Amino acid sequence: MRNIKPVKVGDCVLDGKHIYIQSMLNARSDDIEGSVKQAVELEKAGCEIIRAAVPDMEAVKLIPAIKAAVKIPLVADIHFDYRLALESAYAGVDKIRINPGNIGGDDRVKQVADVCRAKNIPIRIGVNSGSLEKELLDKYGSPTPEALVESALNHAELLERFDFDDIVISIKSSDVNKMIASYRLASEKCRYPLHLGVTEAGTERMGIIKSAVGIGSLLCDGIGETIRVSLTDDPVKEIHAAKDILSCIGKRECVRLVACPTCGRTRIDLVKVAKQVEEAVKDMEKNITVAVMGCIVNGPGEAREADIGIAGGNGCAVIFRKDGSQRKIKEEDIVSELMAEIDKL
Repeated sequence: MRNIKPVKVGDCVLDGKHIYIQSMLNARSDDIEGSVKQAVELEKAGCEIIRAAVPDMEAVKLIPAIKAAVKIPLVADIHFDYRLALESAYAGVDKIRINPGNIGGDDRVKQVADVCRAKNIPIRIGVNSGSLEKELLDKYGSPTPEALVESALNHAELLERFDFDDIVISIKSSDVNKMIASYRLASEKCRYPLHLGVTEAGTERMGIIKSAVGIGSLLCDGIGETIRVSLTDDPVKEIHAAKDILSCIGKRECVRLVACPTCGRTRIDLVKVAKQVEEAVKDMEKNITVAVMGCIVNGPGEAREADIGIAGGNGCAVIFRKDGSQRKIKEEDIVSELMAEIDKL
């Protein structure tokens, strides 16, 4: 277990005891109404920390508007202009994401550090393989995990030089193996909380697969305090994917669905049933396992660890419980009857 330096982001404490789910608005930064609407949708979906791009002074207006609409912390994503970081801090943002190496000289970094310290605003150092410093590329030949970690720690040392250590670090790559190796190395070399993510992961299908492998592997190692599943899609889908990843490794209380892949013994439309059950339980916060099985072979036997489930028959099904009780139901009643039993748990 890492000895983490706790960092507070709004009411969220990044200390390893809870893995916080993040996402980023993709509405235009000059569309305040659309950005606020999206922030509210993300909060309802279960997002715990929201990030918004602040590319210009006009976008700073997003901060008070979003803060008035949601209760979860807001992070300002800043590149190149240190004044945007200062104005975002003055506007009441909860965290600032910068790359200290691209906002100007040390005096500008010091100004940001001083204001953030005064206002108890943490800074996330964001390093990725596409923006590595030239000297490190020359030293390592490519954006290797060692190069990425050295870049992040150099930025952290720069902030520490100005008496600032309220720091979170992210080291992202679109290469899953490189991302995993980078975070493992960083976890050995610093105590700062780590924000996990596979950057530019892609559209929903591959983006979720890459994120599940990368983020999931690290969380199983005990590495990571916040996560973001990056998808080229509606950011609400990022929240559902993040919840699923956390659920799979026992880091989040929710309904776990197990379902058999079906075979020639199956006599009900199990694929349809499984999808309907999955949709019905996706937002439930119950620490239970629900099984949707095609036949009695894969029913109470193989799914004996499930709290409740169904096993298909010939145009019918059996609802079974962990206590061994069973009852027969019609195929058309499977989902409604199963959900009624789940509600009793």
